Amino acid sequence: MSDRFDELRELIAENDRTIVAAVNERLRLVAELWEIKQRRGDPTVDPDRERALRASLAATSLGPLSPGGVDRLVTALLDLTKAELAAGEDGRA
Repeated sequence: MSDRFDELRELIAENDRTIVAAVNERLRLVAELWEIKQRRGDPTVDPDRERALRASLAATSLGPLSPGGVDRLVTALLDLTKAELAAGEDGRA
């Protein structure tokens, strides 16, 4: 294998580790936000905020991720966040 091949694989692995760390931090932040919302009696899910998040990320993405790809990524991220935090509330996380 070429040096560039190995270098690319390591860069991809490093990027993947960064993504996992960022998702873990997002989960910690959303869990704290949900605790505050619960104390205030607010719903945990805010459809307007989710729409704003989608629009903001689509507008700031410089590619090559397509707008549809950004939308699918946000959907996966929101679904994962909700599932992970719900699992934590049930004592499974």
